[in-house]
Amino acid sequence: MHWFIGDERLVPAHDPLNNMGVARAIFLDRYAPAANIHPIPTSTADPADPDRSAALYEQELKSFYGADALDPDRPLFDLVLMGVGPDGHTASLFPGYPALDETSRWVTGVPRANVEPFVPRVTLTLPTLASCREMLFEVAGAEKRAILTRVLAGEDLPANRAQSTGETVWLADEAALPENFRG
Repeated sequence: MHWFIGDERLVPAHDPLNNMGVARAIFLDRYAPAANIHPIPTSTADPADPDRSAALYEQELKSFYGADALDPDRPLFDLVLMGVGPDGHTASLFPGYPALDETSRWVTGVPRANVEPFVPRVTLTLPTLASCREMLFEVAGAEKRAILTRVLAGEDLPANRAQSTGETVWLADEAALPENFRG
């Protein structure tokens, strides 16, 4: 099993804001061989140029996949785990940002986040995230109720635009569910 990350903040791997660093500390370093963990490069990253890190990660993904173009009949990932931010973003795909419309690149830089922390990021694009057998959104807590209400109402938000070429499943706890939700 190989582990990739959908987005990353351009901070050092040991920084508590680094997604893969946290995942490695919590469980990956104990259960996955180091060669099977594929972080977005941040140690030599220039925060002023997140596209450089994006290009390096895109090359790694293409090398792993064995092709320069994604094939809908051969997903890149088996499972993609997703969340949704307070503004409806997912990965580092923020409402109104050009990265949402990117279709030729697999990975792109995001010069400034829409929510805290306001640091440059690197994110997989929607077509890359979609190249999976299953996409699983996990939403928990009362603080997610307002955004989940908007998502379930079908508002044009990045989280609604992220769809697997296979199956997309939303898991939400009771606290996050909109009032009077049935389904």
